Amino acid sequence: MPHCSFDRRHLLAALGGLALSPLARAQAFTPGQPIKVLIGVPAGGTQDVLTRAIAHEVRDSLGPLVIDNRSGAAGRIAVEAVKSAPPDGRTLLLGTASMMTMFPSAYRHLSYDPFKDFAPIINAARFELALVVHQDVPANTLPEFIAWARSQGDKLSFASYGAGTPSHFLGEMLNRAAGLKMVHVAYRGSTPARQDVMGGTVPVYFDTIGGALQLQTTGRVKVLATSGDKRSPLMPSLPSFVEAGYKDVVAAAWFAYYAPRNTPQPIVDKLRAEFTRAVNSREVRQQLLQNGMYPLGDDATALLKTMREDTARWGSIMRAVNFQAND
Repeated sequence: MPHCSFDRRHLLAALGGLALSPLARAQAFTPGQPIKVLIGVPAGGTQDVLTRAIAHEVRDSLGPLVIDNRSGAAGRIAVEAVKSAPPDGRTLLLGTASMMTMFPSAYRHLSYDPFKDFAPIINAARFELALVVHQDVPANTLPEFIAWARSQGDKLSFASYGAGTPSHFLGEMLNRAAGLKMVHVAYRGSTPARQDVMGGTVPVYFDTIGGALQLQTTGRVKVLATSGDKRSPLMPSLPSFVEAGYKDVVAAAWFAYYAPRNTPQPIVDKLRAEFTRAVNSREVRQQLLQNGMYPLGDDATALLKTMREDTARWGSIMRAVNFQAND
């Protein structure tokens, strides 16, 4: 009988190779092991609120979600870290509209492709922005603010929570629509910007509605308008810019979760199912609304459609104002 060259050692080696297959990797994703979620801003913001709310709901089905705040380079450090992470479902990105749809137009040399380098999981929440001014600004309504801002010319500055973000371009859109000359001052995140607008260091700031709600309780700022296409149910007493006659001054953004490219589809599907269940839970929805976010739960198809539409829109706006970020 001829000797079979495919002996026991070869068989074990072949079976061991199956560990590299997508099926085996998917089967290796067992609940209970920590899942790290990278967030590109310092701790304490609404992105932490969102992820902690979801973490509470999925801890039994997936295991603990651990927040890793990787601030720096306008969030690009976090994006790049997830891009190069093992595609095993244990390292995720909380991607923002800025990271995934604005930066491709803002930066000449972006080190990642939002569409090619990541597997979209779920678009979890949407939010709008608001015009916040220091309490000493002599305006209590949007028309009063516009009149005062025009009188200041280019001596008036406005803050954003980062260059190339919706906060930044909401100010630029209002400049163009209302004939203002406000000068942009970019901060590294919302926390220092909020501190300075409360302290009067900068008189004008375009914050998220959640942040504006918190600032309003201090009595040190006034909130004058919101950035949706209609009044926000979270601040129904305030007009939107559209309602006030500035039809092109509309800005909304979102938070979505992504895995590295090549993450096996069964893992992505499992993560999506559990994150969707969490976002649709009454507890998470309440927490999001209390912090100025609207629950979404959009799947990969809807998220990719949003990304394509927003990439085109923000790119057009950046070209109109001739904006280019420093790489």
